[in-house]
Order: sequence, then structure tokens, then C-alpha cells
Amino acid sequence: MQSSHAAAAVSSVFDEDNLIADAGLVPVVRLAERAGLPGLVDTAVRISGSVNGGGANPAAKVMSLVAAMCAGADSIDDTDRLRHGAVATAFDGVRAPSTLGTFLRSFTHGHTLQLHAVHRRLLGELAGRAPLLPGADQVAFIDVDSTHKRVFGRAKQGAQVGRFKGVRTLHPLLATICTPIARPVVAAVRLRQGRSADSRGAMRLVTEALATSTEVGATGTRVLRADSQFYNADVVAACRRADTRFSITTGMNPSIKRAITAIDEDAWTQIRYPTGVLDPDTGELIYDAQVAEIPAYTAFTGRKKSEQVTARLIVRRVRDLAKPATVGEQGELFPAWRYHPFFTDSPFQTLQAERQHRHHAVIEQVIADAKAGALAHLPSGQFNANAAWLILWAMSFNLLRAAGALASTFHTRATTATIRAHLVNVPARLARSARRLILHLPRNWPWTEAWMNLFDIVHAPPDSV
Repeated sequence: MQSSHAAAAVSSVFDEDNLIADAGLVPVVRLAERAGLPGLVDTAVRISGSVNGGGANPAAKVMSLVAAMCAGADSIDDTDRLRHGAVATAFDGVRAPSTLGTFLRSFTHGHTLQLHAVHRRLLGELAGRAPLLPGADQVAFIDVDSTHKRVFGRAKQGAQVGRFKGVRTLHPLLATICTPIARPVVAAVRLRQGRSADSRGAMRLVTEALATSTEVGATGTRVLRADSQFYNADVVAACRRADTRFSITTGMNPSIKRAITAIDEDAWTQIRYPTGVLDPDTGELIYDAQVAEIPAYTAFTGRKKSEQVTARLIVRRVRDLAKPATVGEQGELFPAWRYHPFFTDSPFQTLQAERQHRHHAVIEQVIADAKAGALAHLPSGQFNANAAWLILWAMSFNLLRAAGALASTFHTRATTATIRAHLVNVPARLARSARRLILHLPRNWPWTEAWMNLFDIVHAPPDSV
């Protein structure tokens, strides 16, 4: 590719009133409206007594923030991308960044709980209008994990030095729902202070995520997957109250070590990974491992009898390549292993349960997707404003996932960044004819068919959606 004109023969001017940079927002916003997002906000979110009228007309402000995030905004100032060209022709009620900032700063903890309720109901509505979780009536996985988001402002509420030495962070906790054939959607989120323990608030979040999973059609076998930070009796009890199986990494405490030592050598089954698996301890790819199962292991023996749980302990072990196989002239007497145990009452066979547990890493893709989008920043100095921003990101994430599911098979499994690039960030020229608004989009756009699929479905008569 090269320029087709000499530099002196090219000029530019921003003077076109009929252009819109993100034409994909037309069907995406319509999908949000079909799912009832404005009505849900008006019903659930009540912000009264805020200064400068920050709580007035919350539905329009939430729609503006969610639409801006779908278009790629990762800060409050970025929402100004909704105020250009013909956007005012395509949409009503777009709010200025200053208004949206005032709105977010009006949130208290109680208001964020109201917004959580909106997010949960919106996901249920989206699942009823798009094939978000095919196969959820057979098997669904609820994954829980936490992450740290580095922040730099010392005045940012809740920012603390926690796990990472010298690094100030805020500490989101999130839960996702997926199936063996579907990408994850965000079921629940919480924002915590940077020094908070990973498991703080986990039981409440797990309870909410499991309740949400039933609302989105996960009526078959449900399995909660989590890392060792969530290996505690309260999380397991929340699973059992909700009739959900669990699969939780245990770590290597003394009781686990004794149980592993007692495994007979003949009980180990050799497995090989054709494409390699990332080792969580070393970051290296491993291709060979061995798996064994202890059918009845009792966990949480320090708790009272009614809170102790007996289930399966499945252990994967890999050779410890950090230790040399030979010492001097003497060969290796005993192989050195590293062990990765997890505690589960999964109904699946040992090797299948081990494979499914490793797939818990899919939640890391959601976290990476978030940090490449709206969670590139937590934009406010106020903690509750950032908590609201996190919930709004979860709404925009699920909305883009639903849009992708309606557009094409490829976009059903694409990242939100790809959905945004293919379906949202499409320029268009707006025109009117016979009282109809017409979008003129680029000729030969590579994803025309997918874009039109989405557009036609969400603009069909209500009875057919």
C-alpha cells in the first residue's frame, strides 16, 4: 500500500455533518433497548439528593456509558466520541462527559448494588434474545477469579499496595459463565480495595453468580471452578446450597501432602497434551503428566463436623525440570515431581474432570479482554464511581457478546475487541428518504454479511425477536 497522491495534493477538513464513526452502535443500542436496559435502569437505580442533578435521568446516562464502552471508550473523557457528526441524528439523549462523570461520582455503595441488579437482569434478557450459552441446559461452568488493576493516583480511594510490592492497585473480583461450546459471559463483578484478600466477598459473589446462571438457562449440570484462593468451606457451602458441583484448586497444605504421599505408584495414569499446556508454576509448556484420584478426601477438618466436606481429590503431577536428573556420576534415584491437586465433586470421569478444571483459565481471557478495553483505566478518584464503571463494563461486555452471537458463527467466539473492530467501528453516512433513516456503509466491507445479520435481527418487528 502507498499514498495515491503527492503530499502537496492532499488536504483535510472536519466539516461533514452526515457521517458517524461507529455505525455499529445503531444495532447494538437497539439490542440493548430490546433487552429492556433503559427500563431496568429506570426501575432499579434511584439516585436522589446528589449535587448538580447527578442522579437525574439515569437511563440515558447508563445507555451513553455502555454505548461508549462498546465503541471503545476506556475513560470518561472518551465518551465524547459519541458527540460528533450525525450521531445526534441516529440517537437521542447522548450525554456529555462532564455529565457522565458527575453521574458516576453520585454513586454510593447502595447505588452500585442497584446497578448489580440491572446487570443481572440484563444478562438474562440478552440470553433470551441471543444464543449466548448454547448447551447450558446440559453442562455449564461458573468460573471465579480475581485480578489487580494498577492505578497511579495516590488520591484514588481504595488504591493500596497489596500483592505486588510497591504497586498500588484496585482489586476486582469477577465470575463468568460458559459452556464447552460457548465463550464466557460476565455473571457478576465486585470491586475491592487493593489489599483485600482474594477470597473476600467470594461467597456472596458465588451465590449471586449461581443464581444468575439459572436465569440464563443453565439448568443442567453446573460446575464452579476456582483457584486455590477460593478453597474454603464457605465457597463450597454456597455451591451445595445452589445444587452446584465444585472444582477448586487446593494448593499444597500438610493434609494434602499426606494424602498425595499415600497414593500408590500404580494408581497414576500417564497423559500427553498434543499442543502443550502452560505450567502455572513455571510458565513453561508441558507435554506429559500423570493423573491420580483419591476417591474420598475430607476437607476443612478444622471446621465443625457439619461444615466438613468429603469429595474427590484429583492430582496432576509433572516432572520438576528445575531439578537436574543426574547428580555427579550417579543417575537419578527418585524422580522429582510437582503436584497440582484440586478438590471436586464433579460427576465426570477423572481425566475429563482434570481437563475441564484446566479450562478454568478461560476466565483469564475475559480479564485480558477487559484490560484491553474499558478497564484499561479505572477513571475516577472515587471508589464507588469506579465500582459503577466496572459494572457498566460487564454490561457492555455481555452486550457485545450477544451482538456477536447474532452476527455470525465467527463472531460468536471472537473477542470483544474483534467484535468492536468488525461490527461497531464502521463509518457510515446518514441520509433520509421518505422519512426513513438510511445508513450508507463502506462498499466491500469484509464483514458486511455479519453486520447485516445483526442489523436485520434487532430491527425486525418485536414479535419476531
